[in-house]
Amino acid sequence: MGSCSGVVSMAFMACLVMNSLVFVAYGGDFYQDFDLTWGDRRGKIFNGGKLLSLSLDSVSGSGFQSKKEYLFGRIDMQLKLVAGNSAGTVTAYYLSSQGPTHDEIDFEFLGNLSGDPYILHTNVFTQGKGNREQQFYLWFDPTRNFHTYSIIWKPQHIIFLVDNIPIRVFKNAEAIGVPFPKSQPMRIYSSLWNADDWATRGGLVKTDWTKAPFTAYYRNFNANACVWSGTSSSCAKTNSVSDGAWETNELDAPGRRRLRWVQKYFMIYNYCNDLKRFPQGVPAECQHRF
Repeated sequence: MGSCSGVVSMAFMACLVMNSLVFVAYGGDFYQDFDLTWGDRRGKIFNGGKLLSLSLDSVSGSGFQSKKEYLFGRIDMQLKLVAGNSAGTVTAYYLSSQGPTHDEIDFEFLGNLSGDPYILHTNVFTQGKGNREQQFYLWFDPTRNFHTYSIIWKPQHIIFLVDNIPIRVFKNAEAIGVPFPKSQPMRIYSSLWNADDWATRGGLVKTDWTKAPFTAYYRNFNANACVWSGTSSSCAKTNSVSDGAWETNELDAPGRRRLRWVQKYFMIYNYCNDLKRFPQGVPAECQHRF
């Protein structure tokens, strides 16, 4: 095990993570890595565990969760979203702990009428508090092919990526009193459900059940992350699997350019700019953006 002596503050925490946690990479066997948790067989695993689907009809949606909990790392999943008229539906893919003070890192895909773009809704919850929404259009049709949606979760920051292009960074701002997800292990969850009271144009467009069932597909799950051992202190230490793609402390210059490109041309809502919502001033973490 390496030494963290003489290292302080955020660097010390990162050093502890690298020296005390197990980093593992998975190859994407849904039988091995996930449980179908609800939906009465509307969720299915097939192709020898390489493909998973969730479906929604007028009776129920469906969902799954990871068998293991994670604390820091990189999570990748390829999704192909509900095609056609998906108005009213929400496909959620997220990390979350449990309880009233839970932490959560969200991707939610808000369906729309045929020909209109999906909205990618992101949020970060810390100690049970969210209200940190950023929304984006995508620069492709997410229903035609599989695309990769990733979360890099580190003590320093959380990065949301689409096809390895960063779209959002949530920095650790504990120094100014903003809680950050760093102590609660989280499972991976996904669900497909009806949210036509709010999902499409604020609930003005309802789900067309004549188009049901609505189906989303998942493949190529990968976790280069710490698997929580169930103890209160840390994961057990074994030989770690290194991946410089998430171990680096900050985005490099090309990554920052891609982030600015996405936020300039595809971001449609940012809570940090919503002065009507926050007339007394935007939240403190909004000072810590790129």
